[in-house]
Amino acid sequence: MPNTEKRPWLKIFLGGVIIGAFLVIVSAYAMICTDQRNFCSVCHIMSEAAVTHKLGTHADRSCNDCHAPHNWLAKIPFKAKAGIEDFLGNMAGNDVTPPTMTTRDMVNANCIACHAQVNANVFSMTAKPYCVDCHRNIAHMRHQPIAKRIVSYE
Repeated sequence: MPNTEKRPWLKIFLGGVIIGAFLVIVSAYAMICTDQRNFCSVCHIMSEAAVTHKLGTHADRSCNDCHAPHNWLAKIPFKAKAGIEDFLGNMAGNDVTPPTMTTRDMVNANCIACHAQVNANVFSMTAKPYCVDCHRNIAHMRHQPIAKRIVSYE
């Protein structure tokens, strides 16, 4: 093993590598935790979405499997912007606002990507612009009566 006393740059380099690896691991863990229903449901404006997600077809998926880009470089700024908007809406006491076209397009792209095998057998994917236009109950059971949607989401 080389003598690091004579090579101070080696200590700095190894320290940087260790710190960098630690930051990457912590960031990855934080990204995974903040994708989950338990995190999203903390804000009162997301409580119904969390309930319907738990009862829905995709309950085994995280919120951001559908609602955020899968590419990490695109996901980080997307989540930061959406998180700030949700936080400010929650602090202002606003209800959930209707999804923007960017969100609708993101969810639709994720539907198509995850269900590529099924989509290959579909005769026409052009009947409606968005998957949830036909598959309505996938989108948080929005056509179920409220009485069936409101339960504990823990």
